[in-house]
Amino acid sequence: MSETREVRLPADLCAAAEEKFGATFRSVDELLIFLLRELIRGDTVDLDRADQAVVEERLRDLGYI
Repeated sequence: MSETREVRLPADLCAAAEEKFGATFRSVDELLIFLLRELIRGDTVDLDRADQAVVEERLRDLGYI
């Protein structure tokens, strides 16, 4: 793994993410790594603008962006 950086998130948001995605991801860090990699992958998934806007809005509502 490459060098890492620290990200500060509200505890209640982390707890909600762990509750909702805990069965799929072992940690909030793992969830964020997955989400960010998916967002920056331009060559494998071509979301149209409407789909991308929905995803970004949901991530913003969750406090990730």
